[in-house]
Amino acid sequence: MLHWLATTDATLTIIGDPINPLAPRSAQNTMVTYCSSRTQNVCGGACTFYNGGATCLNAPNTNCLAATHNVGFCDRAGCGHSCNQLSTCGTRLDDGFCFTPGTRSIIVPPA
Repeated sequence: MLHWLATTDATLTIIGDPINPLAPRSAQNTMVTYCSSRTQNVCGGACTFYNGGATCLNAPNTNCLAATHNVGFCDRAGCGHSCNQLSTCGTRLDDGFCFTPGTRSIIVPPA
């Protein structure tokens, strides 16, 4: 995911904690990137990168996402109604992204 962040031409908004590559693996946060556009197998457009702990992310207009741990993605704001897990992604895209049309919020569990 860090390579994608360093090389993408997507418009990025960064939220959450600063990235600390020296943190022990057990203390690492979950990193989530979610974007508004999919072109064939590429996720991009307007993207938000989150680095942090357990939370519910408001993610309107999300069409694809990637994460360093399994997360849930839901069709309503507030992390409710119909939700699925990233680990059961139906349409995998390049660079570890998943096609998630209709996503409105993302559940980030404790890492």
